[in-house]
Amino acid sequence: MAGLISEEIIGRVQDSCDIAEIISGYIPLKRSGRNFKTLCPFHHEKTPSFMVNPDKQIFHCFGCGAGGNVFNFLMRHERMEFPEAVEYLAKKAGIVIPQKEIHDKQTLSLFQQLYKINELALNFYHEFLLNDKGAQDARDYLQKRKVDTDTIKKFKLGFAPDKWDSLINYLRQKNSSLNLLDKAGLIVAKEKSTGYYDRFRNRIIFPVWDVKERCIAFGARVLDDSLPKYINSPETPVYVKGNNLYGLNFSKEAIRESDFAIIVEGYMDFITVYQAGIENIIATSGTALTVEQIRLLKRYTHNVVLLFDADQAGVLATLRSLDIFLEEGMNVKVTSLDSGDPDLFIRKFGATKFKEMIKGASSLFDYKLRLLCSKYSPKEIEGKAKICNEMLPTINKFKDAILKFEYLKKLADSLQVSEEALRIELAKIKEPRAGVLKTEEPRTASNLKVVEKTLLKLMLEEERFIQNFKEKLEVADFQDPTCRQILDLMFDFVSQGKEIHPSKLISGCSDELLPKTIAQLCAEEITYPEDKDKIFHECVNRLKKDKIKNRCKELQGEIKLAECYGDREKLHQLMHEYNQLIKG
Repeated sequence: MAGLISEEIIGRVQDSCDIAEIISGYIPLKRSGRNFKTLCPFHHEKTPSFMVNPDKQIFHCFGCGAGGNVFNFLMRHERMEFPEAVEYLAKKAGIVIPQKEIHDKQTLSLFQQLYKINELALNFYHEFLLNDKGAQDARDYLQKRKVDTDTIKKFKLGFAPDKWDSLINYLRQKNSSLNLLDKAGLIVAKEKSTGYYDRFRNRIIFPVWDVKERCIAFGARVLDDSLPKYINSPETPVYVKGNNLYGLNFSKEAIRESDFAIIVEGYMDFITVYQAGIENIIATSGTALTVEQIRLLKRYTHNVVLLFDADQAGVLATLRSLDIFLEEGMNVKVTSLDSGDPDLFIRKFGATKFKEMIKGASSLFDYKLRLLCSKYSPKEIEGKAKICNEMLPTINKFKDAILKFEYLKKLADSLQVSEEALRIELAKIKEPRAGVLKTEEPRTASNLKVVEKTLLKLMLEEERFIQNFKEKLEVADFQDPTCRQILDLMFDFVSQGKEIHPSKLISGCSDELLPKTIAQLCAEEITYPEDKDKIFHECVNRLKKDKIKNRCKELQGEIKLAECYGDREKLHQLMHEYNQLIKG
């Protein structure tokens, strides 16, 4: 797991980091006794089940089974490879990793290779836009849209030449394989013949970054009104559309400082508004917002203003999807433009007018109610029923009971309907069954036999039990393969004179299941009814009995075979062993 970074460096980095401090930089932690608790960032939940143990330097979610040490958290939350996580934390701690520790070009992970190939493509497109005569139409187009040169350079806008293989030829000169270009989504396989062609041609290129300033994908726009207007990179190992927000790498500090984010749709809307000096803005890419995107945004603020076009089709359907903000505890406001999109609005009316419009945004409740009242007549019984059917699910999403009560009262007053009737209808709304947000059931310590689980936990808590175990049993006496792997690892640590600390033990794991299992075993609070030594010996004796029982079953099968083959000598040996085991 450690790759080419030495254990000594990994240990120094780990010792210099406090897991609670690192995780609190991504999600808010609340003290719960000696530990911290919060909502899990890895699955959807309403009751906190994500625990951080600062003493053992581990995290564990009792809901989805995620767990491990500080490296595992970064690897999962930030989609880092292990060496990347070590280097990231080393930089934070001021620890210099010698160059010989860092992997060379031949050992780069697939993720790192894709980041590199995207960066090369980005530079190709950007330089072509700035300097090539073949991009004059693109420069004229951007000038017409009032995008200045500084903005072009800041966002690294580019242009894809109107040729089938310009990027392929350029990247081949950089020793990049077609296989890697294909994995990055930069090229497309020909349908009726062998070979590939460039995915983006004769289009303005918008690089897409993650929050760590790495280019992960591209969007591309035509210069005229032909369709499709935009095409985007397909999903790749480094790019999952629903996990990213365009421009957040540029705007995250402004969002944190202002404590609210403006959400628009599309690259040009973002760029024009940002260029006008309004930097607390992000953009979606033509899809409904996902839980992952909202949780990403929650790292920087809990307040958002969503901006809709006044003539946007399907606004109501979009509003229904916004209830997810309420489920995540976000404060949501909504506003719409009277003339065109944000890009056009800024160019026509300026930044001051735009800010006023944002300042006057309505709550999600008020905006949705106003929209519904314009669609259905609030004076007719059927209209009132339709409005209530749309509004009650939104009210039900509020976590705060006071907000839920007040909005219910407000809806009753607005429509002049019985508050009691609304309560009855609200009570009929059921939460989605657990199966709706189905996740793969974790193979964790919960699958271990109780005896094996107890022994393993005792050995993790007190190292003296490891030697006691070795004197009485063997690793093979455990039935569960995960248990055996953890025991092997613990025995290795002891033989090398290393401390059996859960966080350090996890760093030595090669199987991704082991960190989760160790974290869960350490996270479970068990009040032992008796002396730990007594429990340990009882578990050891139980394993011994199970071992004898299993061996007896094996012998019974072997005895039958020996009888069938008439092998008297073998039969005598087996019967002797069987009788000895029975006698105890």
